[in-house]
Order: sequence, then structure tokens, then C-alpha cells
Amino acid sequence: MKLPLEFYLRNDVVAVSRELLGKVLCTNHNGQITKAVITETEAYAGVHDKASHAYGGRRTDRTEPMFGQGGTAYVYLCYGIHHLFNVVVGEVDVPLAILIRAAKPMQGIAVMRQRRQAPDAGKISLAGPGTLSQALGIKTELTGTSLLEDRIWIEDQQIAVKSRDITVGPRIGIDYAQEDASRPYRFRIA
Repeated sequence: MKLPLEFYLRNDVVAVSRELLGKVLCTNHNGQITKAVITETEAYAGVHDKASHAYGGRRTDRTEPMFGQGGTAYVYLCYGIHHLFNVVVGEVDVPLAILIRAAKPMQGIAVMRQRRQAPDAGKISLAGPGTLSQALGIKTELTGTSLLEDRIWIEDQQIAVKSRDITVGPRIGIDYAQEDASRPYRFRIA
């Protein structure tokens, strides 16, 4: 079952980030369905978080989806190569986002392998936000898309994640954010 709008409308970006663990990220491109269980997230707390693209109220064409209603996709290009997928949460004009950093393949694995140009043998890794987006076919063209539609969405398939199996720590690759870099906003299934 798709997550309802109410799930996304909460302003507690840290709680929602944690609750996304075990949910299933789904895409549909030309009838090719891919699904993966979310195993790692990072919360970005808007205008007061130096690591957020919206820090200080920065509002650009690229970041505009962050200022939309919760339940919107925010996809941006990192280093001109990697498409990174974020879930927007909260109210309109409150730019809160959650980066989906890693997942475990569930459905459409052959399609994921093809997109990743991965060998047929062995496991396919979706560790890393760029790798994840590539495997699921997530590109910047999806930014601003509602997660309640049928191109990209998140399902609750009742996958239980116990608190003791969740590790919490600082976010990765945001040293520029000074003291905000050490916020315990990264959640992983151990």
C-alpha cells in the first residue's frame, strides 16, 4: 500500500527519516517496475540546517520542490553525474527533505542490473544514493513529482524494523556544514 499523504505532511523530518527505514521505494518507467527496501536515510532540516540546500531560506529553481507540500520528490544532480533522490516532508514553504542513501533490491532486479550495467552473477548493490537512483531509474526529470502518483512512490509492506537494528550517526560528505555536520541525522538498518 502506498504511503498516504498524511505520512509526509509531518514537520518532524528526523522522525520521518527514521520511519522510512523498511519502507519500499518503487518506480515505474514504461511499465518496468522496480522496488527496493529503504535501508539508509539522512534528514535535512531546512532553513536552519547548514547542510540543507534551503539553508538560510535559499530558494532557487533547483530547490523549489523542497518548498512544496510533503510527499514530493526532490531530485538533484550531484557533481554533474549522480541523480540523488530526496523525499520532501512537512508543510508548504517549510523545506524539509530526506535523502534516500541506500536500499536492498526487491523487485525488477534484472532491470536494475541493466541500468547499472552490472554482471548477472552475484548481488546487486544499491549502497549509495547515486547507485540507488541509477538502478531505480530516478533522474532529475522526476523532481517535483508527487509520491502519490504512479511514476515514483513509497509503499508500506509491513516490513518490521526493530529499534535495536537501527544505527544513528552523523551525515556523510557535508563537512562544509560546520557544527551541523555532526547532527545525528543519518539512520541505517544495521
